[in-house]
Amino acid sequence: MDVNAGAESAAPLDDAESVPPRGTRTRLRRDEIITAAAEYFAEHGYNNAGMRDIAQAVGIKGASLYNHFHSKEEILYAIALQMTKDPQEHLLVLDAEGSPAQRLTALIEVHIRHLATHRVEHLVSLRELSALSPEHRAVVTDYRKYYQRRVRDVIAAGARAGQFRVRDAGQSAIAVLDLMNGISWWLRDDQNVDQLVADYVDFAVCGILHHRGDAR
Repeated sequence: MDVNAGAESAAPLDDAESVPPRGTRTRLRRDEIITAAAEYFAEHGYNNAGMRDIAQAVGIKGASLYNHFHSKEEILYAIALQMTKDPQEHLLVLDAEGSPAQRLTALIEVHIRHLATHRVEHLVSLRELSALSPEHRAVVTDYRKYYQRRVRDVIAAGARAGQFRVRDAGQSAIAVLDLMNGISWWLRDDQNVDQLVADYVDFAVCGILHHRGDAR
């Protein structure tokens, strides 16, 4: 038996195993397009961007871009969903054990960390919402409203338990979310996110909601 020949024939198998499945490659390419498009929209504005510009920003041909998205509005919609649909998973912390203050604190932390990671995408989704088609804008708005209702409900639970002192749980939820989402307008890449989380827990839970005690 030729041992060397056997080793050589095994090499292509190793190479094949190192190549991600087609579905994974497609998803990674879509994510790459979304990230590059968000950066381009943020710098140049959505109305000033074309599909060719986005393709060049990604480093692919225009025809390849159309294999993933049919229009720049579809790309903008994907960016908006990344910042509204995907964060619905954050709401799982509101179903965990703990007091309303503890659960809201956990949500504030995951929310801010997500914003810090996707600051540009979030900024674009806020600034360019009106550029979405009415159908897509309605979907994004529904995700945002549901998220807001869940925050309102945990605030209301905290008020009933005597942990929060608020006059209107709905208005308080809007205030908390506006406070956190406003980070996207000024956050720097070198920001200490751990300190940012601690500060915003204090601003929201102790400030807006007038909680006294340890929220963690």
